[in-house]
Amino acid sequence: MPSDIAHALERLQAGVAVRPEVAYFASVASTNDIAARLAERGAPHRTAVVAEQQTAGRGRLGRTWFSPPGAGLYVSFVLRPALGPGRITGLTDGPGPITGRFAALVSITAGVAFTEAVRMCTHLPVAIKWPNDLVIDRRKLAGILTEAPGGRFEYLIVGFGLNLRSAAYPPEIADRATSIEAELGRSIDRGAILAQCLESMALWTDALRAGKAEAILDRWRSLAPSARGARVEWTDAAGPREGVTEGIDDGGALMVRTAGGVERIIAGEVKWL
Repeated sequence: MPSDIAHALERLQAGVAVRPEVAYFASVASTNDIAARLAERGAPHRTAVVAEQQTAGRGRLGRTWFSPPGAGLYVSFVLRPALGPGRITGLTDGPGPITGRFAALVSITAGVAFTEAVRMCTHLPVAIKWPNDLVIDRRKLAGILTEAPGGRFEYLIVGFGLNLRSAAYPPEIADRATSIEAELGRSIDRGAILAQCLESMALWTDALRAGKAEAILDRWRSLAPSARGARVEWTDAAGPREGVTEGIDDGGALMVRTAGGVERIIAGEVKWL
């Protein structure tokens, strides 16, 4: 394990009541896939998989996530619902499968956690773009991918890809992407960012499991200015559509006002105009 990652985990020990288990790899196909395998073997809540490189990283809608060595932070988490007396009423059904709303709220929680972590470490004006991209001035800085392997919803895998250096994205998307070092104009301690991401995920997922969904939704809304009052377009079964965003509902769906009324978008590609 590189020294900066090792030092990050040492710094984390004092800040989190229950330190996450962390598995480090020099190179993997996908950190989400490794995390899913560990979850199948019983890995506990908040187990993290960190890799120097992904050879088959992926984003939303089946896209490839360019993941060259040393250029980004690639990490995936195993997240499980709270079980027993402290479980979240209406979001989990005891020790059985996770409900759909819990899965949506996990993605929202991850967006808040990672945005707060990057802001704290860099003081950059990072915002969330629905559903869960981290952006600076509409340029993509990071992406989040939440998956329920096998569709069983016994646990969720949350993957996070953060551009640390410009080499983290290919030249053809350079006008739509950015990196922390490009924004700061200096190098960054990736170990410090990793430690803050691990701590932030611990704090915010604990809040979700404690039933504080409304507070998390409120924080997401405050970090996502484009979710209200922005013109967007998308395509559904009726063809191309256009409207103005009106925020998200309590299930994480994007609300868009059109000429025919308010539409609820739960997935798919949305273009900000």
